[in-house]
Formats: sequence, structure tokens, C-alpha cells
Amino acid sequence: MCMDTNVDVIVVGAGITGLVTTFLLKEKGVNVLLIEKNTRAGGQLCTVNDDGFLFESGPNTGVVANKDVLDLFNQLGDECTLQTARKESKVRLIWKNGRFCPLPSGLADAVTTPLFSWHDKIRILFEPFRPKGNDPFESIASLTRRRLGKSFLNYAVDPFISGIYAGDPETLVTRFAMPKLYNLEHHYGSFIRGAIKRHPVLAEERKQGISKEIFSVKGGFKNLVSTLETRITPKHLRLGAGKIQIEPVENGWKVVLPATGESYFTPRLISTVPAYALPELFPFIEEKELHPITSLVYAPVVQVGVGMYNGSLIPQAFGGLVPSCEHEKILGVLFNSSCYDDRAPLGAASLSFFIGGMRHPEWVNLPEEEMVAIVTDALHRMLGYPLGTAPDKIHIFPHPRAIPQYQADTEQRLNTVCQLEKKYGGLVLAGSLRDGIGLADRIKQATQLASL
Repeated sequence: MCMDTNVDVIVVGAGITGLVTTFLLKEKGVNVLLIEKNTRAGGQLCTVNDDGFLFESGPNTGVVANKDVLDLFNQLGDECTLQTARKESKVRLIWKNGRFCPLPSGLADAVTTPLFSWHDKIRILFEPFRPKGNDPFESIASLTRRRLGKSFLNYAVDPFISGIYAGDPETLVTRFAMPKLYNLEHHYGSFIRGAIKRHPVLAEERKQGISKEIFSVKGGFKNLVSTLETRITPKHLRLGAGKIQIEPVENGWKVVLPATGESYFTPRLISTVPAYALPELFPFIEEKELHPITSLVYAPVVQVGVGMYNGSLIPQAFGGLVPSCEHEKILGVLFNSSCYDDRAPLGAASLSFFIGGMRHPEWVNLPEEEMVAIVTDALHRMLGYPLGTAPDKIHIFPHPRAIPQYQADTEQRLNTVCQLEKKYGGLVLAGSLRDGIGLADRIKQATQLASL
């Protein structure tokens, strides 16, 4: 009988969280092994290059929201280049009454914009004097209506939430889904007052390079994945592991890969897999114990990458978001080539359209020809391409379970994670089921996991 190979830490799941965690542990000299059931690392991060048009099948961008992002790219060096979006592309467009309008970026714009009602524009002056809410489970929609007004919900917050979560602000809980927004009211009593008092903190963050700028990677996120894979090395990585058998044993965990016959012992096991994958990974945990975690809802999203050789009609903006009250069939569109110069051939445009989300989960199952028709219609009506113009390049990426929704059951889920980690010594349940869904959130969590 073969003896188990001793490993200091085993990480299961080679998405961005698992990759960064493993890389950072290895850099510290820890004997770590990353195991992935599929033959490809990266999870939802994947880049397609079609004749010079770059399309991401998953996340298109991240935010330089913490120092951990900067530290990671500093460690990766020239092998993987951080790209921040062009300053000219900072403009966000919102669809209203048949046209895209820029989201205000200053006081003058806020006064003249057609996006918000005059009632709410005047009402916002009194936002600092409104009483603080006391419901820890208040939805983002309720908080916005209470402090800012309905038009701000409809034409700022609702499309913003669609762009991040593909979710419904009526069901997302502010404390979990938008903790920074929650803390502005909770700690300072007001969004405006909190933003003013945080100026010194933001100034200090800027000195550290935390710019809150939108970022990608030169050549697409596939380069981040491949660089992390290379730095981890095959010795510390098992792709295509198939079914993974895990059982708790004295002082740790036994992990068996039946496909290869490998068997390992580790005192510390980190899972970064999605919530819905936990029952297969941990069959010894009763269903009722796992249910508060596995009941996590995921928004289904279809991302459609479109390449147009004529890019002259695309605005110099980050993208356009579509409020749910406008009843369109797309959630929004990103103008990738307006942000980064390597996303399309010279003079051409690379776009990402989004369909589905929590309001229309059934659209993820539409036939491909219907999705092409939806995108083609948006090219005509929203972006001004002449009737009869078809996408020059098109790639459809369906994600039936794309983005976790931090709803009212989040606190119970987090409590269950703590209980299970306490019950099973050496177990860590991580990944996007907690601590945020953005790339910066994933890198921050991975950094914390690697420092424990």
C-alpha cells in the first residue's frame, strides 16, 4: 500500500482565489498543492483571441481597490502586466428614453442631467440630515429610496447593481453586497458626510497606489492565469484531477485522486470551489448542515463578445448600463476597446454584451440565434449601426451560475461556514461564497488565506 504524501496545505479549486492563494503560499516556502477537477485553471477567467479581437468569457475588469492587487502584480513582475483603463473611458453611460446619457461626474452635471428628477436633485441636498437606518438586513433598493430617492435608484443604483451582480437591488442586502455603502451610513450617518470625512483615508490610499481605477491584464486575463500557473509549477498543481475524495482523519485530512492513484495527507485544507460544488467535495457533511451554504443563489448571465471592424460609432466610454425600468433585453454593454488598446485591431471595436441576470434568468437558455438577434438589435438601436449591419465577430459565453447573490440568507451562510470550520479542524471554506465577488475581493481573500 502506498503511503500518503505529506503536504502542508492543499487548496481545492484553481479559480483566481485558488491560484493566488497557492502562488503566495509557495512564494513563502510552504509545501502547497493546488488541485483542480477540470483540465484548465482559471475558473471563469478565460480569454479568446479571434483575429486580434480579444474577448473575455468571464470577468472583463477588476478594480485597484486594495494594496493586495498591487502587491500581486509587483510580485509577478514583467511576466504579467497590469493595465488600467484609459482615463478618457471613465464615462459611464445610462440608457434612458431611447438614448445613452452620461452618469454625472460633478456638481454641474448632476444638476443638468436628465437621469434624475428635480425632486430628487433637490432632495439630495438634505441627505446628510436624514436619520440613520437601523435594519441590518435592509436591501440596497430600500436604502437608496430612503436616502436618495426613486430616480437615483432607477437610473444610478439599479443599473450599477446590474453591472456588478447582474442582480436585483430589491433582494441584495446592503451590509453584505455593498458593505462600503452600508458603512458610510452606519459609521457616519450619511453618504455625503461619510464621503467627506473619508477624504484623508482616500488620500492616504492614493499615496499607496490604491487608485480605484479599472484594470485588466495586457493580453487578457488568460495571461494572469498562465503566469500564476507557471510560477506555481507542475509540482504544486494537479489539473484534470476529476473526482476528488476527501475525508477527515486524525490531525488533518486525507485527499485521494482516484484518476492517478495519488494520496495525500494535509493538516490544512482550503476549499475555493463554488457553494453548489461543496456536497460532491464533502459527502461526509450532512445535507442539512451544508444547506445554508449550498442554497446560495447565483445569477445566470450570458456574455456575448462582439467584434466590429468599424469601431467609429463606439463612444469613448467604459460602457453603457441599462436600468431594469427601461425593459430592454440586455443588461448593458462594455466598450472594451475604448478602455484598452489591445482589445481590437486598429480602428475596430471589441464589445461585451450581457443578457439575463436575476430578473430574466430564463434568457440564459435562449437559442443562440435569438441572442445574436438581441445583440444585433442593440447595435442598431443603441449604438447607431445601420440596419443590416451584423457583428463581424461573435462569441457567446453562457454562465448558468455566474455571480453569487448576497441576499438576506448571507449571515446564516457565514455563520455556517464558521461552524463547519470549527467542527472540522484545519478546514477553510473560501471562494466567492463570502468576502466579495470582484477580482480585487478574490485577491484580497487569497492574500489573507496565505497569511494565516
